[in-house]
Amino acid sequence: MTSPISNARGIAAMLFATASYVVCDTFMKLVTEDGVLPFEVLFLRGIFAVTCCAGLLLALGQWRGIGRAFSKASLLRAGFETASVLCYIVALAGMGIADAIAIIQTAPLLFILLIATLGRERIGMVRIGLIAAGFVGALLVAQPDASGFTPAALLAFAAALGLAIRDIAGRAVSSAIPALAATLVTNIVVLVASGVGMALTEAVVMPNGQHLLYLLASGFFVTLGHYGVFMAYRLGAPGVIAPFFYSFAVWAVLSGLIVFGNLPNPLALVGIAAIVASGLAIVLLDRQKARELATVPE
Repeated sequence: MTSPISNARGIAAMLFATASYVVCDTFMKLVTEDGVLPFEVLFLRGIFAVTCCAGLLLALGQWRGIGRAFSKASLLRAGFETASVLCYIVALAGMGIADAIAIIQTAPLLFILLIATLGRERIGMVRIGLIAAGFVGALLVAQPDASGFTPAALLAFAAALGLAIRDIAGRAVSSAIPALAATLVTNIVVLVASGVGMALTEAVVMPNGQHLLYLLASGFFVTLGHYGVFMAYRLGAPGVIAPFFYSFAVWAVLSGLIVFGNLPNPLALVGIAAIVASGLAIVLLDRQKARELATVPE
């Protein structure tokens, strides 16, 4: 059983991780707004992310697990995450960071729906209602007009679906594989895929020194984000830590306001709140059910 001090450290690690991911995305968006095309941004960030992740693996002595991390299950998971990231970087270039991240946060809701559909697991009417509320929130963020969703919003939804499928595929990945080793494999696959996408679809823009510094920082912070999530669940109880994953929304709104000088409109803010509230409610509902099952006598 985890102690209150350990849970507090786990919460701090999760808050640090989500902030790190948003810092990573902020640097990427700054570079795309300066004219460097999305796949090139992702490719260059991938070089730095692979380097940072490999260095962290060596520093922590987890490099021995690299061979196992190239299993079929791990590569399949990495493939779906790569598809998601490729969609996300293009979406991020075309919409506000808070809006893009809000739509991405429907991924856990999609995961539950897919598990219920593919695995035929019962999810109950309350969870269905909460999932529906989350998707209504996503619609408020995307705000389709008479012609439908914008291409950027559709790509953000595709990225969320890719993450949900990634998490389903991740169930088959052996728990014996260190999280950082699996992360390195994902970073390598993303690097290769974005490089192919860049070569096939984009005219390469020569990055300047500031671009490279931003992408170095982006690769560093995405690695910190992966490691922070890993440590959060190691330090604290999952039921206590999981709700703080939704701090993404707070950091994203702050980034949009402080760095880009824009704030989602009132309707989008309501939608962001609905997505976060529905996700938190599902996490807390599952936690309560787990407690009730734990107290039922055998």
